[in-house]
Amino acid sequence: MLMVLGPVQFEVWPFNATDCEHGHEASFAEKPVLGTRPPLEWVGEGPETWTIKARIFPRRFGGLEDLKKLFQARASGRPQYLMRGDGAQMGWVVIEKVQERSSYLDAKGVGQVIEVDISVKRSGKPSNGSFFSLLSGLFP
Repeated sequence: MLMVLGPVQFEVWPFNATDCEHGHEASFAEKPVLGTRPPLEWVGEGPETWTIKARIFPRRFGGLEDLKKLFQARASGRPQYLMRGDGAQMGWVVIEKVQERSSYLDAKGVGQVIEVDISVKRSGKPSNGSFFSLLSGLFP
């Protein structure tokens, strides 16, 4: 396993995560001062984001069901748990954007190679009711 994002498990196949970017920011308040560069006051942590790039090969390995689960998780607006394959717990995130690019379309219009970019941002953990709702959705 390479990574888990909510209901989707990224493995070498069918849903292969190929790249991952992780960014941290800090927030500063700018205070205007006449005749000099404005001093910056640190006001706390800024957003923490991840961009996960993945690839599926539907004809050869499948993966369209996992892509559908990813779209549903984003549409729910609920926080999803992110964990790296080595067991490192990245925490709760919301899925901000899922973008797909299909190439080598078959006769039915389905790409033989589908590249997926997933943008997530750290969030607070869900309420207890939402948490149990998320857990129940993970098991068939």
